[in-house]
Amino acid sequence: MDADEFWLFLQRSREVTSDPDERLRWLALHLARSPLSRIVDFQILLNQIRRRSDTYDMWEAANLIFGGHCSTDSFWYLQAWLIGLGRDTFDLAVADPDNLADVPEVRRLAERPMREWADEWPEWEALSYVAAGAFEEAAGEEEGIYDPMAGRGQRNQSAPRPTGLSWSSRNLTEVDRRLPRLSRMFSLGASEL
Repeated sequence: MDADEFWLFLQRSREVTSDPDERLRWLALHLARSPLSRIVDFQILLNQIRRRSDTYDMWEAANLIFGGHCSTDSFWYLQAWLIGLGRDTFDLAVADPDNLADVPEVRRLAERPMREWADEWPEWEALSYVAAGAFEEAAGEEEGIYDPMAGRGQRNQSAPRPTGLSWSSRNLTEVDRRLPRLSRMFSLGASEL
């Protein structure tokens, strides 16, 4: 599996259903029917692609969306959610996190308080585990995916390690400079839980 196949595979799951849990079941089922090397490919590609969104700029954009409360876990889960939105959306956001202002799913969130987000919460934690589960199903070996990953010189990442220069979305001058459109949509302290 290469990056193009990875994105096509995610796109197919989204064409089948928009429900995140049903998408995960579809992904797990189809991965588990694949050769083990393809399952490992999926996890390695997920990690590599995710790494592109693992920046301080993206974290502060997420922090703005979450009303100033984007934890390490929340940021990690948001990265998977962004990947789940598809290649074009992901590339748009990675190019400039302020482009999240153009993403329909983000625009819908901005229209109401966080307490009303319910099933639309911008996270997809379980995508991080779908390949490990599929590998276990196919090979009958719990946590078996990690040895073949190590054999390829890969480690599974389980938390953000942002790149770039650290800054704070609590600095309104920086927010206006770096995330002008998002800051008009989401203001810190304005979101109600």
